[in-house]
This record gives sequence, structure tokens and C-alpha cells, in this order.
Amino acid sequence: MATLEIKDLHVSVLTDDAPKEILKGVNLTVRSGETHAIMGPNGSGKSTLAYAIAGHPKYQVTSGSVQLDGEEVLEMSVDERARAGLFLAMQYPVEVPGVSMSNFLRSAATSVRGEAPQVRHWVKEVKQAMSNLDIEPGFAERSVNEGFSGGEKKRHEILQLDLLKPRFAILDETDSGLDVDALRVVSDGVNRYTEPGDKGVLLITHYTRVLNHIRPDHVHVFADGRVVESGGPELADELESSGYVRFTGKKEAAAQS
Repeated sequence: MATLEIKDLHVSVLTDDAPKEILKGVNLTVRSGETHAIMGPNGSGKSTLAYAIAGHPKYQVTSGSVQLDGEEVLEMSVDERARAGLFLAMQYPVEVPGVSMSNFLRSAATSVRGEAPQVRHWVKEVKQAMSNLDIEPGFAERSVNEGFSGGEKKRHEILQLDLLKPRFAILDETDSGLDVDALRVVSDGVNRYTEPGDKGVLLITHYTRVLNHIRPDHVHVFADGRVVESGGPELADELESSGYVRFTGKKEAAAQS
């Protein structure tokens, strides 16, 4: 059983004026086989947590640790984190002009697996994964995310998840901007990834609708840069009905879009 353990994590973001502290002592443990949902109002630090774990240079860890099976993730380069089994699905996936999806995916798989996949098996694997996510075959030769709709970008993120099979997936508002059909397809992809029971998921979301498709084992409420309450799926049900006002003092609904 693998473990991702976040201990007293403090993170600042670099601004034009001075570093601004966003995370103020986050403690969280995710084990393989578990799905943890992090919910909270805008600006509470949810995405900052995701990018800090992934190693985004804009986010400066000032204290604390992130350990993967006892190894300090914060001492690893970004590519070392990926090879160690961490994956980040971004809220706003970037475009990579001039690099086809097929080349990007095979290069990523080669880096993570330590050797290039055999072409015959790889082509079959990619075709099946694309079919599962209702991605047209022609997308394989398009530049990564270039000209993709929001839903197409999110499906491509889950396609990477399916093919790379990391030990832990951090999904940063993967449900954002999806229509009903795309939400179902993306959620089904996440559920296929977790089905074997040996993967861990940190699902960051602002809304509760995705939790109707991806049922979490644990729900954590983020406010002012820290986890202020944890519970089971029933906590998400409470947020659906009453929003975050109990935690923030402000009436911002967690309701469905």
C-alpha cells in the first residue's frame, strides 16, 4: 500500500510585490485505494496545494513536507515526481503547438515506464483508451490541446491518466466547464483508473455534482489555506445544502452549476 503524506505544508505564491502565503499548514494523508475530495470556496488554496505537490515554480514551499512512501517529494524535480508516480490533471490544461497527442503520450509513457512501449501493443492500448473516453481517432495527430474545447482538454487529461497509470492522481477541478455528457465520460474514466483498488486520488472541486459520479471515501473542507474539517461523503451532502458559510462566514454556495 502506497501513501502520500502532506505534513504542515506552508506555501507562498510569488507576486509582483512580495510572496503571499496561501497554504497555512496543510495536513493530509492519502493511501492507495482511497479517494479524497477537497472542497472549498474560491481562493481557499485548493489549486495551490495541487501545484505545490506537482512542483510548479510559481509556488514556493516555505515549510512542511510532502512524502511519497517516506521519500521527500519536495526534493524531487518535476519529472522525478512524475516517474515516482504522481500525476496532476490541471484545471486549465495548456496547449503545446507542434507536438501531436500521439507523440506526447508515447514520450510520457516512455519516461514513466522507463522504456518505450512496443508499437503494436501501444497503438492498441491508445485506441482502446481513446474509445473509452469518446475521443475521435483523428485527435491523436492534432497538437496537444490546440484548438480543443474545454471538455476535449479534460478528456485528454484523463486519457493520460489511463495510459500512465500513476500511483496517485491529483485532479484539479477536472469537472470545471464540463457539460452533463462530458462529466459522465470523464468520471467514468476516473472510476476505471481507481477500480483495481491500488491507486489514490486527490479530487479538488468547487462543486458537489462530480461527487455524484465519483464517490469519495473522505471529504475535506478547505478554508483560508488549511483543512478546517474532514468527514465522509455526508460532509459533501451538507455542503450541497448549506454551502461554506459555516466555515467562512460568507454565503458562497457549493451548489450544483
